[in-house]
Amino acid sequence: MKITFLGAARNVTGSRFLVEAGKCRILVDCGLHQEWGLRKRDWEPFPVDPQSIAAVLLTHAHVDHCGYLPRLVRGGFRGRIFCTPATAGIARIALLDSAHLQESDAEYKRRRHAREKRRGPRPEEPLYTVADAHRTFPMFRRVNIGRAFRIGTGLKAVFHEAGHILGSVIVELIEQRSRRSHRIVFSGDLGRGNRPLLRDPALLEEADAVVMESTYGDEDHPSDEEAVETMARVIRETSDAGGNIVIPAFAIGRTQEILYHLKRLTEAQRIPRLMTFLDSPMAIEVTGVFVENAGALDRATRAMFRAGESPFTLPMLTPTPGTDASKSINRIRGSAIILAGSGMCTGGRIKHHLANNIGRPESTILFVGYQAQGTLGHEIVGRPSSVRILGQIHPVRARIVQVEGFSAHAGRRELIRWIGNFRRGPAKLFLVHGEAAAIESLATTLREKLPGEVVVPEYGASYNL
Repeated sequence: MKITFLGAARNVTGSRFLVEAGKCRILVDCGLHQEWGLRKRDWEPFPVDPQSIAAVLLTHAHVDHCGYLPRLVRGGFRGRIFCTPATAGIARIALLDSAHLQESDAEYKRRRHAREKRRGPRPEEPLYTVADAHRTFPMFRRVNIGRAFRIGTGLKAVFHEAGHILGSVIVELIEQRSRRSHRIVFSGDLGRGNRPLLRDPALLEEADAVVMESTYGDEDHPSDEEAVETMARVIRETSDAGGNIVIPAFAIGRTQEILYHLKRLTEAQRIPRLMTFLDSPMAIEVTGVFVENAGALDRATRAMFRAGESPFTLPMLTPTPGTDASKSINRIRGSAIILAGSGMCTGGRIKHHLANNIGRPESTILFVGYQAQGTLGHEIVGRPSSVRILGQIHPVRARIVQVEGFSAHAGRRELIRWIGNFRRGPAKLFLVHGEAAAIESLATTLREKLPGEVVVPEYGASYNL
């Protein structure tokens, strides 16, 4: 077996790992780069002929793990895309949303650059279209967690619960030759134990090689209750000041968790009853997938559904799927909670709400998720004096708050505990999905704790296993 790192190598996004086993060539994940300085990689020719790839195995449906699929199909990929049923449902929504944003952003840039008589660093065309996304969907093959499935001669895989978002998995890839087998495990994005809505990540015991994420390799998360109390306090204070609470919402997973906490806080009278807008067509649709796949959620959430109660409904919640309804939010007087995509402020309706609120001292921009370097969200978290949004410079006068405890990623201790559960191997541990400080800190610690080799691969590097 040979593995080549085509993304998420010494950076967080763009998950793409090429595995070659004999004559079989597969990809584990096929994601977009979201860091501004790395987006050019998505426009470069794919390093291998897409027609030569037999299959793609998806760990989950976040676009930095699945968002490059339509581009791969446009390039000639005609294989199968294996994933869980929930991932297939969410990926369909995510890819159509991504394709629509690609098309609308390209059109917006064409108009703006024509007006400004200049050209941008990338082509003024979509990376892929809605039609490309639709051509991708027939290739999906739905596989349940725990069931082994064949990919090619002597090559099979098994999905295990990852606990990151609904449908997320750890991928165990097994190559069988005569009497010997070789196992490589891809953690995907690992979740955390005892989280609302989701099941705990599976603990595996055997692997020859492991590819593990390290997003929070240098820090642990505050407790859930600390994070929830911080959010409640910020909402109370902003409401008292007469401002809006603008929450850049990750449509897949984080939005549903925030709705769950807002419901609990409102019922416990820990926050005032405020108009709450779910201003993300994608998040609205994904919440529907959560309801449809309630059987894949944790025991407590399944019990809520059996009792006829949804964890995602709360008083004064208004979904705004249409553009006109979204624009009408700006005419609201008094305080409101606005959840809008995207979570790192890289596109979507959140930019309009930021433009309307970031200059208001009474409002709060409340970040409840990771902000990768090179994104608008990361820039705002740094509290600059001004920021460029939709081509205009805006002064930053709003309160900027980042709550770390809601992360769906395992923290440092949880990562160390997960890899430490392996009783055999791995001979090689590859650390991916991390910025420099996080990944090097975790690598240093694990080199002291583990008997095998700990590798931090460069982009494009290949290794024989």
